[in-house]
Amino acid sequence: MRRRYFLLGAGASLAGCARDYRPRLNVMNWSAYIAPDSIPKFEAEAGVRVRYAIYESNEEMLARVGGGNSGWDVVFPSSFFIKPMIGEELLAPIDHSRLSHLDHLDAPFRHPSYDPGLQWSVPYMTGAAGIVFNRSLTPVPSRWSDLWNPALKGRITMLDDPTDVFGACLKRLGKSINTEREDELRAAQREAFQQKPLLRAYINAEVRDQVVSGDVLAAQMWNTTAQQAMDESPAIGYVYPAEGYCAYLDTMVILRESRRQELAYRFLDFMLRPSVAAANALTARTTTTNAAARRLFPPAFRDNPTLYPPPEVTARGEWELALSPATVLLRDRLWTEIKSA
Repeated sequence: MRRRYFLLGAGASLAGCARDYRPRLNVMNWSAYIAPDSIPKFEAEAGVRVRYAIYESNEEMLARVGGGNSGWDVVFPSSFFIKPMIGEELLAPIDHSRLSHLDHLDAPFRHPSYDPGLQWSVPYMTGAAGIVFNRSLTPVPSRWSDLWNPALKGRITMLDDPTDVFGACLKRLGKSINTEREDELRAAQREAFQQKPLLRAYINAEVRDQVVSGDVLAAQMWNTTAQQAMDESPAIGYVYPAEGYCAYLDTMVILRESRRQELAYRFLDFMLRPSVAAANALTARTTTTNAAARRLFPPAFRDNPTLYPPPEVTARGEWELALSPATVLLRDRLWTEIKSA
């Protein structure tokens, strides 16, 4: 299991649809990343039926569409998968004139470095990895280095994700999460080896209940999962580490192979509609890229510092970028060595 495994089942409930003669659009998205009524609303409005499926990692999604003859129309890759998908000629270029709600995007997401001018993708949701903690800790964690504290042995977890674990180790060393230098990656591996005896496990959102119960006192966790834990217990807090942190962005794209691009554009524009984007973010407990949607939120959600941190916090975040194939292979090999040690 990779990332953003949360509220499992909400998306899966949409997967089945009755056989009928309406035009069909095939959409594949991360699990529980949409409001339960968004797909039925789009079907009723557009007079179509949607075949909706879910996945749990970018790698899974790419394996299902990589042949170029998959039948899918719209998928939701993370931003660092855009460049590789362009290279494999999997994406259709985006025609901005067919997206009437594109100007609702928050300004920072209109000209992202991974896709200047949004030629191939449309931003959807963002997230980040920080530290969730029990407020009984004194002092409370504020840096990645606090997850190397021997006093917390057996009550710390890290994400089961090489990007985020290496990211934390690299930030602890004052390095970029996107480094391609072998010596820096090996130095990060040594940090992980040093930390591993202190850990209860490498685990993703499944640790949320252990955090709520108090069995785990501090954990590397995605902010959306942390918010779910905080919704359950006032004893839980969350911090974006002072050294910096990994930030990710998920996008919407139309596959080049799609034979239903008109319907695909209608779906993307529907998802950009502020009321729809707001409902999706509220359901997923995550961070929308849609500025107009945010204005529709209840104040407690709109001003939530875990999901919508202030500028001085977001300035510490570093976007995950596409790495060279050689770097990915090296990092994954180093990760395997960490896990098997």
